[in-house]
Amino acid sequence: MIEIRNLYKRYHNHHGSQWVLKDINLTIPSGVSVGLLGRNGAGKSTLLRLIGGMDSPDRGAIVRESRVSWPIGLAGGFQGSMTGRQNVKFVARIHGADEEIDKIVDEVEAFAEIGEAFDEPVKTYSSGMRSRLAFGLSLAFDFDVYLSDEATAVGDRAFKAKAKEAFKDRVGRASLIMVSHGEGVLREFCEAGIVLDRGQARWYDRIDDAINAYHEATDSPKTPPLKVPSSLTEAKQTLRQANRRFEQAKLAYQIASDDPARNDPDDRLRWQMEDARERMHEARRYVQEFQSAKAQSA
Repeated sequence: MIEIRNLYKRYHNHHGSQWVLKDINLTIPSGVSVGLLGRNGAGKSTLLRLIGGMDSPDRGAIVRESRVSWPIGLAGGFQGSMTGRQNVKFVARIHGADEEIDKIVDEVEAFAEIGEAFDEPVKTYSSGMRSRLAFGLSLAFDFDVYLSDEATAVGDRAFKAKAKEAFKDRVGRASLIMVSHGEGVLREFCEAGIVLDRGQARWYDRIDDAINAYHEATDSPKTPPLKVPSSLTEAKQTLRQANRRFEQAKLAYQIASDDPARNDPDDRLRWQMEDARERMHEARRYVQEFQSAKAQSA
């Protein structure tokens, strides 16, 4: 169980020092996987870091009665002059896993799939390589609660699929607290939800209720589920429509991202883009299923 008591957090900068989080009171039960939703700047990553002990509240406290990971995929804690292998060994020793160092190193090396770069200084890595290494390292230790900040968005398509499978394996033995812009990802891994809005946090026992509340708070239209096609022709038509919707959503997000007048693109647009991406993948699976069935009957 994780208990958040009267939590306040703010950062002092030239824009002022408004509270990012104010008077948060929540109890996250043991064994319940939770999706964390909110606009850009709502404090999702901040709350995740506070829960993981990577940051400290200005007021209040977080009581952990379980072993909580650092945010999966967090690549900022590596020593740049050390190699990937040396960084993994260092973290393993910090966690008291001296007798399992070789096993942990082998697991992280295999999971990260960065080849010979594993023995090169981390400062020479691309951001993607750092994220792969951080993801593998996070999953190399057994925690009761894993924290994830868009971790399944790391890497290419094959690595994303691998990341999802790793999460599924962990869900059977531990719980997750996850930040994601994908409705499908949240529904797949989470039971309950927390919506952050204007510094406040609200708990929902069902992830669907949390997603609906997020849409209402951001005036973001809910995307209807895909109609299940009844033939390969219909499945291909559904895929073409899903592809168009994704390209439109992607373009809208890119235009907002390139606007110099905006410090950050609209979170609603990113959500819509990720949702359209999931619908596209879902439509592609329907086509593949019909094509596979046709091949087997031939």
